[in-house]
Amino acid sequence: MTTKTLLRGRVLTFDRRPETDEDTSAYTYLTDGGILIGADGLVETVGDFDSIDAGDAKIVDHRPHLIIPGLIDPHLHFVQMQVVGSYAANLLEWLTNYTFVEEQKFADPFHAARIAASFFDELIRHGTTTAGAYCSVHPASAEAFFAEAEERNMLMVGGKVMMDRNAPSALTDTPQSGYDESKALIEEWHNKGRCRYAITPRFAITSSDEQLEMADALASEYPDCPIQTHLSENHGEIEFTRELYPRHEDYTSIYAHYGLLRPGALMGHAIHLSDRELGLLAETGAAAVSCPTSNLFLGSGLFDLDRTEGAGVLPAVATDIGGGTSYSMFETMDEFYKIQQLHANRLDPLLSFYLMTLGNARAMRLDAEIGRIAPGYAADFAVLNAGATPAMLLRMETVETLAEELFLLQTMGDDRAVSAVYVAGTERKSEITR
Repeated sequence: MTTKTLLRGRVLTFDRRPETDEDTSAYTYLTDGGILIGADGLVETVGDFDSIDAGDAKIVDHRPHLIIPGLIDPHLHFVQMQVVGSYAANLLEWLTNYTFVEEQKFADPFHAARIAASFFDELIRHGTTTAGAYCSVHPASAEAFFAEAEERNMLMVGGKVMMDRNAPSALTDTPQSGYDESKALIEEWHNKGRCRYAITPRFAITSSDEQLEMADALASEYPDCPIQTHLSENHGEIEFTRELYPRHEDYTSIYAHYGLLRPGALMGHAIHLSDRELGLLAETGAAAVSCPTSNLFLGSGLFDLDRTEGAGVLPAVATDIGGGTSYSMFETMDEFYKIQQLHANRLDPLLSFYLMTLGNARAMRLDAEIGRIAPGYAADFAVLNAGATPAMLLRMETVETLAEELFLLQTMGDDRAVSAVYVAGTERKSEITR
């Protein structure tokens, strides 16, 4: 019985951040590559196809398509699928009128399970194999999320939000219950299979001092757990936060005070930061996660990549469903590119694809497991077709370089450009029927 699979196609994987568009040493590109996948779902060998001993492996030929590591989305809300595209003037209005209403439904385990199934289908449809997700305040939502991740053998990060104020009573916990429920979920799900639990105080507005102290306690007890929250997304949010925490110098200082900044901490949005705040993120190793479609949709602001990286802060880019308006990392990166244009930052396509794969894996502290196509890494891949639509196919007639092809995928691509998706060596997109 065949237990191994050998994929054939063009292969692109990054070894580090490309410094320029001519930095070819930052990545490996094979025009006729082979990826041998073991029975354990890990990559065994990568190289020119003719150099690989296939043995009795099943050969799957994806030529002329491009095989890249599975896309990684480090910030989104699985409980917000049914509020995407909700009309609101700004973040706080959007939360009050739509999001908090929708999230109350997740007290129902059956609703949570139904949405979780649709959520994972949508990720796979768009080539995303790992994500960092916010659940609702209800433990049932996190149970549904992780159960679906385990069923599909996907490396997923998630957590029940902790929020004990400034939200409807049906969406609040207490400092103690938030701690107890999070701890129980950590014990049940963290490092179970490919699941990772993230300590998740929603943001400073919805957590009291006492609750952030409890989040700090969890972070101390479980130092390998990632942390995720929101930071400096919107001017109104920042002003309200400063009113709630007058003892602290700025928004970022609140999280620093409670021990929530460290490597693997994902600070969603992180737009309106002072030099001092950027310095705090750099010093602690926390990542700044840009959410371009959300920030444009809600009028929150424009993330400056050059300023962020120049301060020594690790950047990441995410969809932020449901404030974000697309599940596609390509469409997300297309908007990110436009925002950088407004900052006079030139974002080359190689850097874009690095960010969507190894860059986001680094921000999540998962770069020893995913984000590359290399021996010992998980066989999580997206197979891309840059001629997936008539308009893309026509444009491909004039494409001459790899960078041009990547830029076309980023600019015009969506789920139709993803022809296959592998999760731990198993092709999953063909299984989706909805």
